[in-house]
Amino acid sequence: MKVLPFKIPKPENDAFIFQVDYADAFYDKLHQHEEIQISFIVEGEGTLIVGDTINDYTKDDILIIGSNIPHVFKSDLNASGASHMLSLFFTKQSFGLHFFELDTLNELGLFFKRAKHGFKITSKKNRFKELFFEIEKVSKLNRFIILLQLLKLASICNYKSLSSFIYDKKYSDNEGHRMRNVFTYTMDNFENDITLNTIAEVANMTKNAFCKYFKKRTNKTYIQFLNELRLEHACKLLLSNKDLTVSEVAEKSGFNNMSNFNRQFKVVKKVNPSEYRKQNL
Repeated sequence: MKVLPFKIPKPENDAFIFQVDYADAFYDKLHQHEEIQISFIVEGEGTLIVGDTINDYTKDDILIIGSNIPHVFKSDLNASGASHMLSLFFTKQSFGLHFFELDTLNELGLFFKRAKHGFKITSKKNRFKELFFEIEKVSKLNRFIILLQLLKLASICNYKSLSSFIYDKKYSDNEGHRMRNVFTYTMDNFENDITLNTIAEVANMTKNAFCKYFKKRTNKTYIQFLNELRLEHACKLLLSNKDLTVSEVAEKSGFNNMSNFNRQFKVVKKVNPSEYRKQNL
């Protein structure tokens, strides 16, 4: 089963879906789906955009993406090995309209509350991994039992939210196509100069209309989004390639002005690039 833009095809008689992704890169187009997604990154690393927020992902991450949250995985093709991910897809109504409202399942309420903005698991990760590897080997009934175990575990573990703002309306097909083009172009070209006129043309809108459109749907300006994407790339370069100078990192991340790079970096990361490299190495 392949994830298609904004739709998850599901066999008629299956209440939820178990999916294995194994390729050079994960599906890299902006998409959203009604199903809640629980994913375990077996191998691979890269950038993950959820709602309005740019995150990174790496091997052993467990990620939960809520219903209808726009998101996109951008695999780092320079990382060694193929990208490998195990995922479960289900809706809150997959097992009956009021199944998860039963008193017996009250303790799973925290999972659904956290899932609204997406979250990354930060504790009990070994147990999550064990359960995901079990899923591949067992019957559909036992997969359902494991799903409930995962939901319970995700309700009590430590976590980090993946997004701070979610547009409260589901994207139409036309909107989805437009935003997908904007995100794809930005992620493929952020190392180069991107003007508002250029990205507005990608969206097939005037510059002023695009700026309002993007801000309404992400709660930030396009330039903020672009800078955050560049800064996440800069962070990776600072830690993965110690031979690069800070100015070289800035240039490879799309910043042509060193003072602007330092200023933007400190606003987002609270330290300057040199301090960030020293602290994290």
